[in-house]
Amino acid sequence: MSTQTEVTTATQTGPPPQSAASAAKEGLTGRVASAIALVIALLWTVPTFGLFVSSFRPEEDVKSNGWWNVFTDPSFTMQNYQDVLSGGSSGESLTTNLVNSIVITIPAVLIPISLATLAAYAFAWMDFKGRDVLFVGVFALQIVPIQVTLVPLLSLYTDPPFNLMPLAGRDAPAGGLYELWLSHTIFALPLAIFLLHNFMREIPGELIESARIDGAGHVQIFTRIMIPLMMPAIAAFGIFQFLWVWNDLLVALVFSSPDVSPLTVKLVSLVGQRGEDWQLLASGAFVSLAIPLAVFIGLQRYFVRGLLAGSVKG
Repeated sequence: MSTQTEVTTATQTGPPPQSAASAAKEGLTGRVASAIALVIALLWTVPTFGLFVSSFRPEEDVKSNGWWNVFTDPSFTMQNYQDVLSGGSSGESLTTNLVNSIVITIPAVLIPISLATLAAYAFAWMDFKGRDVLFVGVFALQIVPIQVTLVPLLSLYTDPPFNLMPLAGRDAPAGGLYELWLSHTIFALPLAIFLLHNFMREIPGELIESARIDGAGHVQIFTRIMIPLMMPAIAAFGIFQFLWVWNDLLVALVFSSPDVSPLTVKLVSLVGQRGEDWQLLASGAFVSLAIPLAVFIGLQRYFVRGLLAGSVKG
């Protein structure tokens, strides 16, 4: 009898069964997984490092040998970046296009975030007729390819219906900042509304009811409760939208004019006009990379908080 009790006790006090999450974590942090991650990181980083090295190498070295020769015969120059930023001997200055990218990107981030937060609050905490159907329609817009909308949008910008005046005026050429801002806003709103709505729905309803009992209306609830709690999620989507607009080429090619073309369009023209000048292409690529990299590093903590948002403590 005592032996059976000891066996039963030993069985009950044995190690608990491993959960699926623990098994997955153990598999992803093992030696094999770490080795695979290291190989992928090297395959991803080495070409970028080679492009970075080429951006500082003289033109003669770039055209005569590979970037790895810098370890045996180091030779660096800043002439490539001077040519790209000021034009120099090449006449291909990217400074104006860099300013255009900044002017395009900042409003294209702020406008959809402002509209999406208002719409997300309405879908999450305001009861009106047809709310669910309208939200499903907004959600369904995410599956519409951007390429399908380019020609109809361009037609609306150049020849608006109901005798409305074009955004930039009757005499202004097609392809201005207004078209770019509006296009990026249209493409960003469905995803922004969906994500921010999901974050808002995670806020406890008791908090909203307490504010209503204290006499707060929708405006006060939105500005004093929702916006502070939603800042991590707003910042996270803002980073996504900034990177998307900054690196966009398709929308810029369709809706921008030469006067307001962003950096990505100029880099494409460099490829076409100066396909052999790799030192200019490399330096131009890293000029384009500098600002989004600085934005991501500077707002990284908000990005991580936004990804982890979705619950309220206390």
